[in-house]
Amino acid sequence: MTDWLALCREAVVDVRRVLVELPTRADREPVVGQGEGGDETTAIDQAAERAVLARFDGVEDVTFVSEEIGRLGDGSVHVVIDPIDGSLNAKRGIGFFSLSVAVASGPTMGDVGFGFVHDFGTEEEWTATRGQGAFLNGHALEGDGPKDRIEILSFEATRTASVAEKAAAVVDLAYRLRIMGSLALSLCHLAAGRVDAVCSLKPARSVDIAAAQLLVRERGLSIDLFEDPPFDVAPLDVEGRSRVVAAGTPELCQQLAAALSA
Repeated sequence: MTDWLALCREAVVDVRRVLVELPTRADREPVVGQGEGGDETTAIDQAAERAVLARFDGVEDVTFVSEEIGRLGDGSVHVVIDPIDGSLNAKRGIGFFSLSVAVASGPTMGDVGFGFVHDFGTEEEWTATRGQGAFLNGHALEGDGPKDRIEILSFEATRTASVAEKAAAVVDLAYRLRIMGSLALSLCHLAAGRVDAVCSLKPARSVDIAAAQLLVRERGLSIDLFEDPPFDVAPLDVEGRSRVVAAGTPELCQQLAAALSA
């Protein structure tokens, strides 16, 4: 039986080695191609993905879904990888980016049974196993969760024009905004009660959310792909079909979805 947690921790070491080998912005940001997800592939994206896939090489019966290569293999176990979620932060030396890995028994979001997110800024390790809870650095996430009213709303996938367009729509819902640059980590922060809601201003892909959504749901919180429901049948691929909203309750998610759709 594959020890996914151990493999993910080894992959963190591999990505950390890549960061050392590509230490500067000039090393990290050159465009070397275009990923299957539609975004430009930079040197740091490509090197990190190659390192993670090499670490998982040899695991049997696997289909890999990763941001740059798209789909690889034809196994029954789906491993969804974002080698660097928050790559703009990584390229610019801002310490808020992560490795995100989800393991699923099938091809949909509802099949995800294990999620792993590692923050290379704080070195925090976020994990979840379906039916067994969510954890931070090996300790169960318990205690205070998100507030019933949104004090802090995290915007992700944020170009200036999108923020300008949508910020006014959430004035009556959220007291403060945070724009941090990693959707996976923002969802983890929601699971820990550090923020009260998260929304993406462009369609989210499974590589961005597959791991972190399990932490959110294991905490009993709400998450929705409101433009392409239901959430559980969302395919594990690199296409973005819907913006995502997440909060403490379905009602808050509905209010956020309505505001973003106005």
